[in-house]
Order: sequence, then C-alpha cells, then structure tokens
Amino acid sequence: MTTHLPQFKIPATYMRGGTSKGVFFRLADLPEAARVPGAARDALLLRVIGSPDPYGKHTDGMGGATSSTSKCVIIAPASVPDHDVDYLYGQVSIDSAFVDWSGNCGNLSTAVGPFAIANGFIPAERIPQDGTVTVRIWQANIGKTILAHVPVSNGQVQETGDFEVDGVTFPAAEIVLEFLDPSDDEGDAGSMFPTGNLVDELEIPGVGTLQATMITAGIPTVFVNAADIGFDGTELQPAINDSKATLAKMEAIRVAGALRMGLIKTAEEAATRQHTPKVAFVAPAKDYVASSGKAIAADDIDLNVRALSMGKLHHAMMGTASVAIATAAAVPGTLVNLAAGGGMRDAVRFGHPSGTLRVGAAVEQHDGQWVVTRAVMSRSARVLMEGWVRVPQD
Repeated sequence: MTTHLPQFKIPATYMRGGTSKGVFFRLADLPEAARVPGAARDALLLRVIGSPDPYGKHTDGMGGATSSTSKCVIIAPASVPDHDVDYLYGQVSIDSAFVDWSGNCGNLSTAVGPFAIANGFIPAERIPQDGTVTVRIWQANIGKTILAHVPVSNGQVQETGDFEVDGVTFPAAEIVLEFLDPSDDEGDAGSMFPTGNLVDELEIPGVGTLQATMITAGIPTVFVNAADIGFDGTELQPAINDSKATLAKMEAIRVAGALRMGLIKTAEEAATRQHTPKVAFVAPAKDYVASSGKAIAADDIDLNVRALSMGKLHHAMMGTASVAIATAAAVPGTLVNLAAGGGMRDAVRFGHPSGTLRVGAAVEQHDGQWVVTRAVMSRSARVLMEGWVRVPQD
C-alpha cells in the first residue's frame, strides 16, 4: 500500500516589487536542509514556483510562467556590518529544473525594504510614526549595497499612493532605490567594461559582427544597436517572442557577449547561466504605442531600449538592466549614450514596451577607467498575500 504524505507548509509572503513579483521567505522559516545553498534549496523553490512545467503555465505553483513572475527571495539578518538584511534572489526557470543565483533582481529589490520592516528586521526605534525608513540591504548574490527609502505612515509601511510605474496597473507608494557601487566586478578585467572598451566589434557565429557595449553595472548586459539587427527599438513582445529565429539570434548575441566578457569559458556554459548576462537593443527616441495602448512621444524620452530576460523580451524593463542603462548612458561614447544623443548626462528617460522609466547614475573616471558610484530609480511595492505556501513532501 502506498503512503501519501501530507504537504508541509512554510511561512511566506507573495509580493510585487516594481514590475516583478515573487515569493519571499525568511531564511529561518525554511526547512533545515534548505537553509543552505544546494540541491535541497533549489528543489524546494522549484516546487514552490511549479517548475519545471512543460506546459509553460505554472498552474501547479506560485509562479506566473514569465521571467518577471518566476522568482523567489530569501531574507536573513545581515551578515556584513552596517546593513540591515541579507537579500538573496533566485530566478527560477520555467521549463527546466534550474534556479539561477548569478545575479540580482532590481525590481524585487524594491520589496525587500518593506518586507524587512514588516518582518521585524528593523529595530522599532528606527521606524517613525510618519516619515521614511532607509533600509540598508546587502545583495548577497553579487555582494553589493542597496539603499531602499521606504515611506512609513502611522508606524506601518505605506503601500498605497499615487506613484505610477509603467508596466504596473495600479498606482502605489513611491520607494526610492539607490544602488551603491553597482558594477558587478565580473569578467576578464574585473571592471565596469570587462573588455576595456566602450564599444567592441562582437563576432557572433551565424549572425555576423555587431557593434556592442558590454557593461557590468547592475547586471552584466550586452547592448547592441536595434538597427543593426533589423529593428527600430519600438518593438513590443509579440514582434520578438513570436519569432523563434529572432530569439535564437538574440541568444547567440548573449552567448557571444558572455564569452567576450569572460563570464563563461565555453558556449555550452551559457545554458547554466540563463539569468546573466542580459542582452538589450537601443535606438534613438521614436514615437510608439506601448502595450497598454498609451502613446509614447519621442519628445518625452531620450532613447528606446528593449531587453530580453530568460530568453524572452521583457514586458517592461528589469531593474538591474535599468541600472546598466543609466550607467552606460552616463558614459560618453557607449552605444546607449550615443542613442540618447551623446554628451554628458546624469539621467535618462527611456522608452520600453510598457511605457517609460527615468533612471540616473553618477560616474567618474579613475586612472582612465570609468566607475559608477551610484544609480538611482523609483519603483513601488506591495504585499499581495501572506501566510503559508504548501509544498508536497516529495
């Protein structure tokens, strides 16, 4: 006779952060075997999300069957001085048994501050009756500091408000994020531009040679010109995601960039590093209609950017890629800077499939090398549901 074990339940919070959402856990609430990195943790998060799912729907899990909604976050007391929490992010694959820990999620970073305040990680004396709490977050995937400036009302995290984010249906309270020293320090040179160049001639098997700006700020990102790959930068998801040939071309660019940046040693390794690098294409500002039907005027933006995440065009823009955009735009001569009109600039507003986003970055030159000291953007976050997530014991 077969014994069917009951499901076990784990305290969890389902949160939106920016244009993403994910399942948030306190490290101490996880089963003991999942409190450390490894197969047990990955298996648990895969089952929570509902992956791998050959149907691509996540019907039997908490995931949303997109790269923006197939995410898990683990929050723990800070492991480094002068920080409030450790924030560990797992990008869960939809169709394979794989959790990518290689990078950060900038959008979900917005939800970490509110989660930390609501779950007792911030001392009560630091929480005003009304005002702002600055939560110092240690981003454990990449070893970087994020400051989240979280509004508080009546001693509680303020979630409602009139701040709008394109790609999010309803307004909420504004949370300002500061990414400190956001260069990832990865790649061959260990610098913001791993190849040592602002623009490279990137040879891509089966595609040809393209100009590319490769940068490690926020998240490793490969930027190419939209016109060089047959686009004008105003494309929405169907134009890219419904074409297997286009997706294959973009993946070839991503793999070639990863190799050139020193993130992987062989092309085959790219399959085990799906979350990074990102690949994006840029173009000068041009009118278009966003996925919501909203008209975006060229006069209201500096440039258009489209980026792919986990092999598909993102419905808006990843937060970490937004940091890369802000940083590259601030450095004269990069493809992003040139698409925005060139020159020195400390902020840009770019168009993405869902609308627009304004981001800023402060860059400096040290001994001839460009470095970024901080990047800033505003997003919003809120709790969607809290309680327990149930997981079969198999």
